[in-house]
Amino acid sequence: MSNQDLSKQIIKLVGGESNVNSVFHCATRLRFKLKDSSKADKATLEKTPGIITVVENSGQFQVVIGNSVSQVYDKIMAETNLQDVEKSTEAQNTSTDKDTNVLGKAVDIISSIFSPLLGALAGAGVLKGLVALFLAIHWLDNTSGTYLVLNAASDSVFYFLPIFLAVTAARKFKTNQFVSIAIAGALVYPTILTALDSGISLSFLSIPIVLVNYTSSVIPIILAVWVQSYVERFASSFIHESVKNILVPMVALLVVIPLTFLVFGPVGHLVSQGLASGFTWIYNLSPILAGGIAGAFWQVFVIFGVHWGFVPIMLGNIAANGFDPMLPMLTAAVMAQAGATLGVFFKSRNKDTKALAGSSTLAAIFGITEPTIYGITLKLKKPFIYACIAGAVGGAIIGAGGSRAIAFALPGLLALPTYIGTGFIAVIIGLLVAFVLAGLLVYILGFKEEATVATVDNTPAPTGNTSTATTASVIAKEVIISPLQGTILPLESLEDPAFSSGAMGKGIAIEPTSGLLTSPVNGTITTVFPTGHAIGITSNDGAEMLIHVGMNTVRLKGQFFEKMVKEGDVVEQGQLLLKFDIEQIRAAGYVLATPVIVTNAASYLDVLKTSETEVNNQDYLLTAVV
Repeated sequence: MSNQDLSKQIIKLVGGESNVNSVFHCATRLRFKLKDSSKADKATLEKTPGIITVVENSGQFQVVIGNSVSQVYDKIMAETNLQDVEKSTEAQNTSTDKDTNVLGKAVDIISSIFSPLLGALAGAGVLKGLVALFLAIHWLDNTSGTYLVLNAASDSVFYFLPIFLAVTAARKFKTNQFVSIAIAGALVYPTILTALDSGISLSFLSIPIVLVNYTSSVIPIILAVWVQSYVERFASSFIHESVKNILVPMVALLVVIPLTFLVFGPVGHLVSQGLASGFTWIYNLSPILAGGIAGAFWQVFVIFGVHWGFVPIMLGNIAANGFDPMLPMLTAAVMAQAGATLGVFFKSRNKDTKALAGSSTLAAIFGITEPTIYGITLKLKKPFIYACIAGAVGGAIIGAGGSRAIAFALPGLLALPTYIGTGFIAVIIGLLVAFVLAGLLVYILGFKEEATVATVDNTPAPTGNTSTATTASVIAKEVIISPLQGTILPLESLEDPAFSSGAMGKGIAIEPTSGLLTSPVNGTITTVFPTGHAIGITSNDGAEMLIHVGMNTVRLKGQFFEKMVKEGDVVEQGQLLLKFDIEQIRAAGYVLATPVIVTNAASYLDVLKTSETEVNNQDYLLTAVV
């Protein structure tokens, strides 16, 4: 499915554009805030090609796509009137928000604010690590212009972090982002920093100001923008429309900036220090224990979406101490997932699982683990547990070595330059142990797969009662015969995207040359549309079939169709189900290309198609491989 088709399908299945309050994306998933989550078709979304899984967490309806999420997001933005912030203030009063607990709301706020920044933060962090490496091996001189430019490029995001956070926080709290930037700018204003460095005592209206270095800080600006959103709403309630655009921002600046320096800034700074000190206390108590816990449970936190709560702690550690000991430990958890997935790749005999495991391993090595977790390890259960065990061992080794990160980066192989320095050898050993141990545990101890296929016998099966035929090369298969005489067409050629995109299931299309439709399987008629243009059948072996005669033929309201069966009838392969007048339907202007779909194709390993270009009734058509 193309990104454009996938974007259309996603919007449709989340309940339509009118059901969306906001949408944004992180590294691998679209994060929707829906007005009514019950309108979303989660089951169909999870079966849609291109979607790994769907997660409902912290008031968000999260559609996990993988590395192509940004392209799908761009298509959604281009084809809808949605924005990446809530479309109205009423969005705050949705039932989803009311039902979300305090922790869920906090995680939602943090993820909404940090998600758009992750790329810039991670890229700058890796560059900062490389600059440090080049200095250490004397490729750069810290007095050279080259160093000054590269250092500015790598450090600017962190130094001016409050300004970046002001933009995303303003979007989240639905307030004037330029006023938010002005507030953040005041926090890192050169005169204020000079006063701090000089030890000068300042006061505002005779109230002492506690000067704090707000460069690289996180919580103070988030608190300030949150308060700004309420100040602006209050000011807007009584300031006349004619001067609102001038006076509301003025009031916000006049109120929020002094309050930030007097209250929110120092309080936020203390909270940041407290969080950092809490982790430091655990780390000092036992670095090995801290590493083991971080390595074991980091991916569990990712599943529940609460990993965002650790981002301010890591950034706070770097701002306060110049380094963070947590990030290297978390990388062990990431590499363990990659190793477990590689183990699945070598162990699995399922070709689809092997294909997904191969691509997911590479993504996980570079820090993107959602495809690995939801597509492989968590789905197969045991590999996820083995990865947690291996991550704990690797994290403990890294903790014991006193390893640290000098800049923020996504935990993964690309973050290695940020770990250069104290404990770097322990990082290398810990990551290798996590990766190899996870892979070995998966390969040696194994896991349970629903089905295993080596090669598939694609020889056309004889007609008759062959729906449960089995050969030496296939564990189980169900043979489906042609319900029509005509020319074979690929589903992708159909006009209706519901069929051509594969959203309805796997199968094939037939351009009929005869108006006799017979049963493709032995089974039970589950649906006969009143208009007669479509019939649903469930085979005795569980294949759910849909045969839809023509495109948009429902508009004929049953004209030119003659039903030969009714719902609940038990039928045999080859039994006549429907007659239709080809010439009359074509004369009415309708396309007769007929999709023959296995609607529960997700329950099968694959649906194989005939290689013929022409078929007769009861010729071999499809094989559903279990």
